[in-house]
Amino acid sequence: MTLRIEQIDACRWRIPKEGAMRTEGLVFASRQMMAALQKEEALAQVRNVATLPGIVGPSIAMPDIHWGYGFPIGGVAAFDPEEGGIVSPGGVGYDINCGVRLLRSALVEDQVRPRLKALADTLFTNVPSGVGSQRRDLKLSIEEETRVLRQGARWAVEHGFGSAEDLLHIEEGGTIAGADPELVSERALERGRAQLGTLGSGNHFLEVQVVDEIVDLRVAEVLGLFPGQITVSIHTGSRGLGYQVCDDSLRTMLSASRKYGIELPDRQLCCAPLTSSEGRHYLAAMACAANFAFANRQLITAWVRESFAEVFALGEGDLRLSVIYDVCHNIAKMETHKIGGENRRLCVHRKGATRAFPPGHPQTPELYRSVGQPVLIPGDMGRYSYVLVGTAGAFSETFGSTCHGAGRVMSRHAAKKAAHGRNIVGELAARGILIRAAGQATVAEEISEAYKDVTEVVDVVQRAGIGKIVARLRPLAVIKG
Repeated sequence: MTLRIEQIDACRWRIPKEGAMRTEGLVFASRQMMAALQKEEALAQVRNVATLPGIVGPSIAMPDIHWGYGFPIGGVAAFDPEEGGIVSPGGVGYDINCGVRLLRSALVEDQVRPRLKALADTLFTNVPSGVGSQRRDLKLSIEEETRVLRQGARWAVEHGFGSAEDLLHIEEGGTIAGADPELVSERALERGRAQLGTLGSGNHFLEVQVVDEIVDLRVAEVLGLFPGQITVSIHTGSRGLGYQVCDDSLRTMLSASRKYGIELPDRQLCCAPLTSSEGRHYLAAMACAANFAFANRQLITAWVRESFAEVFALGEGDLRLSVIYDVCHNIAKMETHKIGGENRRLCVHRKGATRAFPPGHPQTPELYRSVGQPVLIPGDMGRYSYVLVGTAGAFSETFGSTCHGAGRVMSRHAAKKAAHGRNIVGELAARGILIRAAGQATVAEEISEAYKDVTEVVDVVQRAGIGKIVARLRPLAVIKG
């Protein structure tokens, strides 16, 4: 089936409703991005999502869209339980609550640069990374792991890993309600038990950055950002536990799709009605994995603080490493949105998409309520990342969502081929960026050329009014899996 695409304006494209589609597709992209997208399968995935029961509004794709399992990465879709709406593990992804946390500090680049090598080495030692990475100094009992799954970041704070103030600046306060560890398999629990406080592999990272440019001074001041300031980004998720929760759910969801007569254009869209036992059980297990991810980023934050204190011989009051915000970008959550003038409770799937609530929204932390919820958009390890805030435009058009990153343009295999024979570590060092990685294969897979230029992505977001750029961050040291 040939996909019909219609341009709406400079940043928006429509996939008209046809065939089994219950609604249209809406893609945010520049003309150049769309030209590249039309050679890929991701747009067909936007169309496929539009066929699912109970979808409300369009099937949405952000400018960092690329192919994913079932739903595209960079996809947003909302479903109404009262209209037969569904929940789909493919709409969340394998790395449940993969997300980004940003810390600000009182340090500036001139203070950090002379000790940057020692800092990178210490962070690499204190925060395990790589495939199957585990901590030797923190292995949970089954009972403690169960508490982590129920309480999320709150468990970590109650055990001395951070402060109550940290929780104020985490999406959902660091705990998704409704988690039921009884619905998480023994295999998932086993995989997670020794992985709390680890980065993992792939595109996950821990990055020491400097505020390279302030775009909106007023908002930056509210977020506590200033030029030359050192920040730290943490990008990771629910590790093997979340992967296993997703994997465990797929067979059940395939069976549920047949049971409830849901026609699937792609088996990877397997799903169940939100009101069914299968749908409720998935959401409860997913909440466990999401809470594990919040706790994971909270523990890593504690070891980042410890590492800075060790390297710079400074106390907490001098370092002032505090959480600006922590956002999920692989999640499905029940939220209230105004549709046709009426408030409705919808299950919003954000897969490779970030919540971007506007100024004044009650779920935007009080500190940021005058400017909007912080939105954290990592780029690639050789260029830059961005801090944005949510807007009223995002809330009305995209269920309060925006992009989540740069978006891959090369497969991992293609990236390794492009990196063959090159000294990537040396290339980064020549630009003032240190890298520490568990394996050189990951470094090759994560070369800058493997991603879109994140500046082009956030430019589309800003011009479309679904996010507002605040500051640009430049990497100084990168810890990769």
